[in-house]
Amino acid sequence: MTALTLEVLASAVAGDVAAFRAISRLQPAGGPGDKVFPSTYAVSNGVKYAIEQRRIDGQSVKTVLLDSVASQANRLELALRDAWERGEITLPIISVDFSTFEDLADLGRITVLDAPHRIADAIFRDSELDGTAFRMSTVGRAFTEATSKAATPVFVYCPSALVFGVWDSTGPKGGLGAKYARALSSEIVGIGAEVGVKTGSRIDPLAISKHVEVYAQADDNAEWTANAELAQKDRKGNPVAHGGKGDTRPSTVNHGNVAPSIDSDAGGVTIDYALQTTVLSLPALRRLRFPRAADGTALSGAQRLKAENAAHTALAALGIAAMVFARRDGYDLRSRCALVAESPFTLEAVPSDGSAPTSYSLDTAGAAKLLQDASAAARAAGMGWHDDEIRLAPATRLVDLVRRSREKHIELAAAEGEAE
Repeated sequence: MTALTLEVLASAVAGDVAAFRAISRLQPAGGPGDKVFPSTYAVSNGVKYAIEQRRIDGQSVKTVLLDSVASQANRLELALRDAWERGEITLPIISVDFSTFEDLADLGRITVLDAPHRIADAIFRDSELDGTAFRMSTVGRAFTEATSKAATPVFVYCPSALVFGVWDSTGPKGGLGAKYARALSSEIVGIGAEVGVKTGSRIDPLAISKHVEVYAQADDNAEWTANAELAQKDRKGNPVAHGGKGDTRPSTVNHGNVAPSIDSDAGGVTIDYALQTTVLSLPALRRLRFPRAADGTALSGAQRLKAENAAHTALAALGIAAMVFARRDGYDLRSRCALVAESPFTLEAVPSDGSAPTSYSLDTAGAAKLLQDASAAARAAGMGWHDDEIRLAPATRLVDLVRRSREKHIELAAAEGEAE
């Protein structure tokens, strides 16, 4: 394999390459045969795994979804964000900063790579740039008016949205807001899946008997006591059970043993292997049009062709960087679902004519350099990205909404505690 250079990438983007793809076989970190836990999805009678039959090597095989396209997109974006925060890559970033509010400082800074709807997310819509509502600012207006046939403002201020896709459904145009198709997609499925069971139990090191009774404390019914003399009393003078439901067992306050149980609906799976398929569609990038340069100058003829090819190449480099940095971050998908690759990362260029793919090697340093070179070439062609982070402040109403929401969570938690 050879290294992927800017020249090779630019030629592929401008030529007849249909896609870049990375196909990785994965195994549980605990080794082949170790149980992993897939994503769960709510159904009327509990939770279920997404299990289906797929055709693999001419055979119908039972598979289970381990990480969806949407979830993978989030992980790829977070890998870019982390690389940007470490200074490994340079990228236009729009963020909302909550750190100036002492009670909301834990939220920190939410970027377009964190928000689920990217630059179109309501978090940005309900924030301000230098005291002006974001959508009324120069940047916000430019994004609102942009389309896939005139996408320069999105490229300049939020190129990741063009790679991962976005629908501006919450902006001034509502459902008529511009749509940008996802160019980069990824999915992880478990192949040859067999569903298992999950067991649960708890041995109390204090050996508290279930026959001991606990009551609501007289001076604070949110607290409990095992002393009937200190308990709240009902009209007949009897101690009131903690939680108000008549149950006086210690388990109501999380003490005592828990009897062994079996869960047959969400007990994990064993698989032959997991398969991650990541595809960067070059036709999806080529459909994006840039009739104007980054400074607003109209482009035409050979000048426009050069600018668009450079912009498409920079976007391709960004998508490839997301693949490489996400691979470095690994596959710890959730509790008890950590996977490892069976072989080194390989990137394939898939020709449109059906001929054999060409394989390339690429590490994080190479991906960072490729992105740097591609963005520099785009700038030279008049399609430079915005240099500095654009940091917004949450509007007063958004801050108030977050605060009230937190208060409500506390109220509901207290009410649930009292009801138990």
